[in-house]
Amino acid sequence: MDFTVTESQTLIRQSVKDFAEKHIRPYVMEWDEKQHFPVDLFHEMGKAGLMGVLVPEEYGGAALGYHEYITAIVEVARVCGSVGLSMAAHNSLCTGHLLQFGNNEQKKKWLPKLATGEWIGAWGLTEANTGSDARRMKCVARKEGNHWVINGAKNWITHGISGNIAVVIARTGELLDSHGITAFAVERGTPGFKAGKKENKLGMRASETAEMIFEDCRVPEENILGKVGEGFIQAMKVLDGGRISIAALSIGIAKGAYDAALAYSKQREQFGKPISTFQAIAFKLADMATEIEAAELLTHLAAHMKNHGEKMTKEGAFAKYYASEVAVKTATEAVQIFGGYGYTKDFPVEKFYRDSKLCTIGEGTSEIQKLVIAREVLNN
Repeated sequence: MDFTVTESQTLIRQSVKDFAEKHIRPYVMEWDEKQHFPVDLFHEMGKAGLMGVLVPEEYGGAALGYHEYITAIVEVARVCGSVGLSMAAHNSLCTGHLLQFGNNEQKKKWLPKLATGEWIGAWGLTEANTGSDARRMKCVARKEGNHWVINGAKNWITHGISGNIAVVIARTGELLDSHGITAFAVERGTPGFKAGKKENKLGMRASETAEMIFEDCRVPEENILGKVGEGFIQAMKVLDGGRISIAALSIGIAKGAYDAALAYSKQREQFGKPISTFQAIAFKLADMATEIEAAELLTHLAAHMKNHGEKMTKEGAFAKYYASEVAVKTATEAVQIFGGYGYTKDFPVEKFYRDSKLCTIGEGTSEIQKLVIAREVLNN
């Protein structure tokens, strides 16, 4: 693996940084306070190539690799975790699922709209009673002629209200049968498909999280992704790549918190000198810098393997688990360095603190990542 930062990565980093400073930073706290999901921003992000980073040019995408994708998410999340989360979910889950498992007709129909930001994507796997235990899902689909009729609900769905299209994983076979689950593409406006409750969250408040409800929702057979019964297997493969996204999101949040803490520690004086000169603070900064670097290396290792088509289940779990925990730890230490000011909304670290926790929960909790890692190392 070559650790040299490429010219492409350097250009993307600067381009995304400039975009975030202009279009995101001025509105971060306003969006957070109002729980406003800035749909127009994502249309602009589409024009900038950020909504189809991994999508081939023939479908309107930027045709970049995972190293560039990580770079872009990091720079967005460094400013706002909520926008970074929505960008990651759109790219790696909905768009990623269609890219990986859609046929040519499906790709031509939906990917150009998603890659250009004209449409926003959602991905529905989780239910109220089936988070990590997805095989017990109660959302079912039964075949009626040339259609499948979906009934049930999906919870904790990013863009559950605003998404123009959702990839929905529903049970088409027996309970607990991993080959009895199928993936469907369901467009907004399809009769029987509606949005439910929007969640009032601790952090990531500008990233829309809501319920999706299906009541006799009739979906044409041509909207099945792959084959009937492959949905669960597809979802697990999609989540492998999704872990890279959440690891990148975590790194961005950690870097944002670290940047703020480092700058503040050089300016804030106590006992006649900057607090950065005190070993108690300097050691915190040293730990933060080291752990962020390690998280980034783990994430780029997984990206390297993904780019080369190698199995990276273990490496993706390494990156997601470690980077998400580093994000929480770094944000916590940043608040501590700010002291009382860190507990106020006048400074940015309290938001990084709130946003960071989701990284240890979404797309597989830290505990699930440990299970994945343990299974991989024990079966090696």
